[in-house]
Amino acid sequence: MNGAQALIRTLVDAGVDVCFANPGTSEMHFVAALDDVPEMRAVLTLFEGVATGAADGYSRMAGRPAATLLHLGPGLGNGLANLHNARRGRTPLVNVVGDHARSHKRLDAPLESDIDALAGTVSGWVRRSLMPADVGADAAEAVAAASAAPGSIATLILPADVSWEDGAAVAEPCPPRPAPHVAPSVVEEIAGVLASGEETVLFLGGDVMGEDGLLAAARVAAGTGARLMSETFPSRAARGAGLPDVPKLPYPPEMAIAALAGTKHLVLSGATSPVHFFAYPGEVPGHPVPEDCTVHVLSAPGEDGVAALQALVSLAAPDAEPALLAASRPELPTGKLTPRALSAVVGALMPEGTILVDEALTSGVGLDELTSGAPRHDSLSLTGGAIGDGLPMALGAAVACPDRPVIGIQADGSAMYTISALWTYAREQLDITTIICDNSAYAILEQELTRVGAQHGGERATRLLELTRPGLDFVALAQGMGVPASRARTAEELTEQLRKALAEPGPHLIDAVLPGR
Repeated sequence: MNGAQALIRTLVDAGVDVCFANPGTSEMHFVAALDDVPEMRAVLTLFEGVATGAADGYSRMAGRPAATLLHLGPGLGNGLANLHNARRGRTPLVNVVGDHARSHKRLDAPLESDIDALAGTVSGWVRRSLMPADVGADAAEAVAAASAAPGSIATLILPADVSWEDGAAVAEPCPPRPAPHVAPSVVEEIAGVLASGEETVLFLGGDVMGEDGLLAAARVAAGTGARLMSETFPSRAARGAGLPDVPKLPYPPEMAIAALAGTKHLVLSGATSPVHFFAYPGEVPGHPVPEDCTVHVLSAPGEDGVAALQALVSLAAPDAEPALLAASRPELPTGKLTPRALSAVVGALMPEGTILVDEALTSGVGLDELTSGAPRHDSLSLTGGAIGDGLPMALGAAVACPDRPVIGIQADGSAMYTISALWTYAREQLDITTIICDNSAYAILEQELTRVGAQHGGERATRLLELTRPGLDFVALAQGMGVPASRARTAEELTEQLRKALAEPGPHLIDAVLPGR
């Protein structure tokens, strides 16, 4: 058995049976070994950033790692932005990165680079297999490292000759380290904080954004008067009727500061203390937490936050009934297609079980509000802020959950980072409906230009923020990659086209033309 065969069989036995791939010469024995292990599903992508983003979306929905197959350092480098998002979202993920044969590395070939250093920027675990006999055990440890709470990226570097040489063996799976429980004394301390009667926010993220964690948090809030709030970009959040309303901390600094104003105690549950994405001139602090607010940690990422919340219910709110959202749908809008009208159409039509992938950025006005009472669904968001994750995340989510519809709300500028994901949608015939928020601009940068106090310099500055001259034809782009596509200029047209897309199998794209074009 060669190294590649042992690697794939070990991955499958450890529960990693999907690989998003963009291989090259050094990975050809991995490609050949796929025929020997039919349980491994290999999904071809045309760009490594699509492969890494798809693995992120898959793992968020499946709750277990996907693998990527990447070609040398440049291939890993092409995937780094979406590996950054996966790292910030604490996604379990296994990268397999091919390298030159051991004898070839000393020759400094054109594609030679420091893969280990690149991998270290996004990985919690990095290892290079030095001989075929090591590969199986290394792969098993990689899966265990990725799967250990709260989830992380493991990168296994596989030299080409280690892949093709015999002498390898399949390794038994390594059990991942379970999430540790929070000490009872910590739960008691937080119960005392909640009993103080002072303004308290229970700040949620990570593992507590599932149904069990949200319901426990809602009982705590009902019994103590604490307010609920979540991270701005939770990795995966259960949403919809029958769950509590948990507003997200707003992205703009001034709005985030206002949202936490008056808070005396910020209790972290599965989340870290919030900071603004960027620094700004003047007196804007680097974080939105009031100076006189005390930050408490109920559960840190990697600890069992759901169990901690349930224990807190027993101490602080044993008889409380949670306030839950009733089933509701917005009325279908008519007339001009605005960002809010787009959100209303989605909220009115989205089916039960939808996976909503949100990379709308500035065009997502009202999306959370207008989908809050919709049938139960999951929402995935841009955890690390590196744009271009939306289309690949939808791909991975659809592979993980083939029986659930996926709706991607996608900004136009960030769509172009990974537009080739549409080709894989068509090749795999995935049930993904993509709505492009087409305002022909990097609108978020227009806002940031003002926020940082830069003077608008006229036409030359404007040209760096607009997507015109020429405009982008998303219908033609989608159709050219095999995805049926249409264009909506009114709310009625979007309603008609979304209904049709959701009723038909396979991928669809709707170019929603918004004000600004």
